[in-house]
Amino acid sequence: MSDFAQAATETDKDWWRGCTIYQIYPRSFQDSNDDGIGDLIGIVERMPYIASVGVDAIWISPFFTSPMKDFGYDVSDYCDVDPIFGTLADFDMLIDAAHGHGLKVIIDLVLSHTSDQHPWFQKSRVSREGPMADWYVWSDAKPDGTPPNNWLSFFGGSAWHWDPRREQYYLHNFLASQPDLNLHSEAVQSALLGVTRFWLDRGVDGFRLDTVNFYFADKELRDNPALPPEGRNAIHAPRVNPYNYQEHLYSKNRPENFDFLRRMRVLLDEYPAATTLGEVGDAQHGLELLGQYTSGNDYLHMCYAFEFLAQEPLTATRIAEVLYKVHQVANDGWAAWAFSNHDVMRHASRWELSPAAQRLYATLLLCLPGSACLYQGEELGLEEADVPFEDIQDPYGVEFWPEYKGRDGSRTPMVWETHERNAGFSEGEPWLPISHEHAHRAVDVQEHEPGAILHHYRRALAFRKQHPALISGVQDGVYAFGDVLHFRCIHDDETLFCAFNMSDTPSVHALPGGDWETIGQEVGGANKSPDGRLHMGPWQVCIARLID
Repeated sequence: MSDFAQAATETDKDWWRGCTIYQIYPRSFQDSNDDGIGDLIGIVERMPYIASVGVDAIWISPFFTSPMKDFGYDVSDYCDVDPIFGTLADFDMLIDAAHGHGLKVIIDLVLSHTSDQHPWFQKSRVSREGPMADWYVWSDAKPDGTPPNNWLSFFGGSAWHWDPRREQYYLHNFLASQPDLNLHSEAVQSALLGVTRFWLDRGVDGFRLDTVNFYFADKELRDNPALPPEGRNAIHAPRVNPYNYQEHLYSKNRPENFDFLRRMRVLLDEYPAATTLGEVGDAQHGLELLGQYTSGNDYLHMCYAFEFLAQEPLTATRIAEVLYKVHQVANDGWAAWAFSNHDVMRHASRWELSPAAQRLYATLLLCLPGSACLYQGEELGLEEADVPFEDIQDPYGVEFWPEYKGRDGSRTPMVWETHERNAGFSEGEPWLPISHEHAHRAVDVQEHEPGAILHHYRRALAFRKQHPALISGVQDGVYAFGDVLHFRCIHDDETLFCAFNMSDTPSVHALPGGDWETIGQEVGGANKSPDGRLHMGPWQVCIARLID
């Protein structure tokens, strides 16, 4: 167990600062009962592997009871495990296994909406006068029968669905089967905080808060204004989706959210080492919200936006722009960075990265200020899987095919043993097909290849833990010099200079003033030449330490 993980397990309430988090999509990680769907015991079985990668925590996507219209992000019981994933006893075993390996456990909480099968919604839709009548966002139709305003669903079409029982519309920012909760109701807030406490008492170390900026809708249900074409930045939604035609001024990002986040933080502070990681889903204002939601000690601990999850190529200039803006709008906050997750195309394919480029991006991610999230299979260099339309499960992909193929290409099962049935994921038929290309990059193959990218990730994670400046240092001197990005990380007595040649062309780069020694050769670092400059090869990194 690393010193960092040991400290986090025993005493450190700030373990989340600079931590590395491994995201697990449980349907696709490991199947223990051969039904073709991954489960909690499967995660337990693979816990030694996760610990061997060198991360500090795991984030598990939803495993709660659900009809699975959106694969767990439509919850019908917040306080139980869906039978396809196991039982509460299995979850307790998972907590024990993770903690036994020095790993924290973060679970995915979906608090902005539920499934339409949730008992809360079933009671809310019965009558306009019942005890839960106001637990969801309901509204009368306009005089002509059309929806109450122009809000659009993230999955296409109107964000309003007519319910014949109440003869009213209900709001759904996502699928029609995912009605939005009304957090203006004190009772709803208290119920959600009760859910949070339930899992804290069960031993979780924190929460990834899904769509954290969607919690409140405008009480007056005012129309969203149009977004000019030049502002349609489709970071997290395909450009074919009209959702990107609006400035979502009233359907999300509401100021009332701060009061609720403050209530949640008060609860979290009763459990001194618990943390929160917020997902900020907004193409125009994500970084500003990240800064606001993590400012001070009243709201969330960490947030991530989608600037580095976008389709746009991640050039040296683009990274410098984002980091500069973070310094402007979130200097008092705490960012968590990711290049891949379950909602976007895997970054190896999204940016068409060569093996050398993939190694540079891995090192870069682990040198960025803040915390870092890795997505299962990223450490294997997996590319986006090609899933035929007849096998597509994602409702997003079904709706917008073929212009947008959905998210299933990043959700196919993990590959463990090349020559085993279904690459060691399951003896049963997998819920999504195993990628043939992925099978050749299985864990067992890479374990025996010293040059495999899996070992590069391990070295980069170990290197990060050896240097406090990378874990919790202050960053300055961010600059893009052509295709070379550089910055400094400073923590107490340690100052590091990091440079990344993000191109196929060699580059000569000068070190800042002072006496520097190059380090990090194990992660592809270049050495300083006799003339004191850095002669960096294509896709090469240089990390140097200031000598007193």
